[in-house]
Amino acid sequence: MTLGIPGFRHVRLPGADGVELSAAIGGNDNGSPVVLLHGFPQTHLMWRHVAARLATDHTVICPDLRGYGASDKPAATSPDVYAKRAMAADTVSLAAALGHDRFALVGHDRGALVAFRAGLDHPETVTHLGVLDVVPTLDMWKVLHGVNAAVGYHLFLMAQPPGLPETMIANSADAFFGSFLDAWARDPAAIPDGVRAEYLRASAAAVPSIVADYRASAGVDIAHDQADFDAGSQFAMPVTVIQQDWGARLGYDAAQVWQAWAPDLDHRLTRAGHFMAEEAPDEITEAIRELLRR
Repeated sequence: MTLGIPGFRHVRLPGADGVELSAAIGGNDNGSPVVLLHGFPQTHLMWRHVAARLATDHTVICPDLRGYGASDKPAATSPDVYAKRAMAADTVSLAAALGHDRFALVGHDRGALVAFRAGLDHPETVTHLGVLDVVPTLDMWKVLHGVNAAVGYHLFLMAQPPGLPETMIANSADAFFGSFLDAWARDPAAIPDGVRAEYLRASAAAVPSIVADYRASAGVDIAHDQADFDAGSQFAMPVTVIQQDWGARLGYDAAQVWQAWAPDLDHRLTRAGHFMAEEAPDEITEAIRELLRR
């Protein structure tokens, strides 16, 4: 099968700090821009269905995050290299390179954490914020406790000092990354064999940078979130959050968690699995359209 988003072209664009990002771009040149950020263990390809739908009336930009897919994978010479702050700056830079100084931003999983940081750091740039199936980093570590923390074992593994996590994962990359594709999808058919193979190939080629991304979320990202929380920072733009019912399973009120950050909040639960943009593209597309109308 040919992998890609029909009608989209692939380009390389400047991010922050000399990093270059690979991105798929398409849609209506006269439509308002929407940037879609992928999650783990995926690439921009996860947006193939939603992007094609939004492209009828929006300019749609789907980058690979730094450290993922075909984007640059700089060495993690400091925790800041894979901080969500740096990845948010990438997003703003690539949009600016295309002539967009304001855009809507939707992220899934890791991409949602990047979108979260972009919304706080660049409120004059992000017009609307969409978040799929995460809680903020600061809150995530608060709710993962006791035996329920097993659902996030990979977070604790990749938070360890450099060396052990990279070696363990690289030695069993397909099994490691494939386990999440299997466990988190309620509809396995939503990720066909060719797409799954591409996710596994791309992830196996990016083990050090993926680990560095997660390690940042156990350190520098918490510091950035805590500083904003202590300052009372909130999102200035409309926010839509779509999640599975993790709150009921882990014993917290997800909508209440998000309300503390987002006064203008539309919080929704979905029956789809974690890979909701692939499992329920019509539902996710409509939710994004409703967000953009706010």
